[in-house]
Amino acid sequence: MASSFMIEFAHLRIPLKSIHNATNNFAECNFIAEGAYGKVYKGEFSLSKGQTMGAVKRWNPSNEDGIPEFRREIMLLSDNRHENLITLLGFCDEEKERILVYEYAPNKSLDFHLENPNFTWVQRLKICLEAARGLQYLHDPKGAQRVLHCDIKSANILLDENWNAKVSDFGLSKYGPATLTRSYLITQAKGTYGYADPAFLETMIYTKESDVYSFGVVLFEVLCSRFCIDFSCDNERRSLLVWVKKSSKDEIRDKVIDSNLRQQMEQDSFDTFLKLAFQCVEREPKRRPSMDLVVRTLESALKYQEKRRLISKLKSASGVLSGIAVAAVLL
Repeated sequence: MASSFMIEFAHLRIPLKSIHNATNNFAECNFIAEGAYGKVYKGEFSLSKGQTMGAVKRWNPSNEDGIPEFRREIMLLSDNRHENLITLLGFCDEEKERILVYEYAPNKSLDFHLENPNFTWVQRLKICLEAARGLQYLHDPKGAQRVLHCDIKSANILLDENWNAKVSDFGLSKYGPATLTRSYLITQAKGTYGYADPAFLETMIYTKESDVYSFGVVLFEVLCSRFCIDFSCDNERRSLLVWVKKSSKDEIRDKVIDSNLRQQMEQDSFDTFLKLAFQCVEREPKRRPSMDLVVRTLESALKYQEKRRLISKLKSASGVLSGIAVAAVLL
């Protein structure tokens, strides 16, 4: 890596020996996942704040194209810190190794839980809201530059030990001037099939509205408990967005959404969430909401749902009190 880069980020450097010790030489028992970049392992590190569990992303040595992405993640995560963004603990670039060490998210990523019948509507709402806050921070920073994530998907929303959402994987992300109402970048087509903004694919112009589109796809995945593209389904249902756009609100509620999840939903919460999801995936980018509006709308959807939970608790408590009163009379 360039010497100037090393000097600027020297405080984040972790010796390769420490990484070997933390992962037991990348032992299989510490393996977490694998992607196009390489493999991820967990390991315990001794850092300034004490013993810390970390997720170690070990880039494939043969992937020379990954060097810019490697540096980009270091720069972006060093400049941008938020409770709903994954934290970079450090990096290593010794002996042809390129390694990034992040905070460990023991509950994996959102995509692992989409089809879980025990994954409640309240949990889903909170995770969507927290991820939206992370993306909101990137789009509307305090400084001079905003960040366009460029690869929002359920697999890039990690969940910590308390199920708090953390937006991750900034290898494709780009800086844009925050002073402009609509930051845009002319860039090559990258991202993930099924999540990419069709307007971007046609023009090669990526905007913050492109991130909003991808986030809208995630909202539909969360609502419908399935991936945006499912090749096990017939042609009509293979693309989740095509399917829901051909369906009425009642059909989505009664035929697409899992019955267990549907029974948990307060009607206003469902209506608010569904309307937002459709707004995010509008064909025209200018018709999509800002992440500020996305956050406020998800807050409303959660409040509607929490109101239902509160009413249920009050009814339950009222029933208990009534039973006590009846028992007292009988005595």
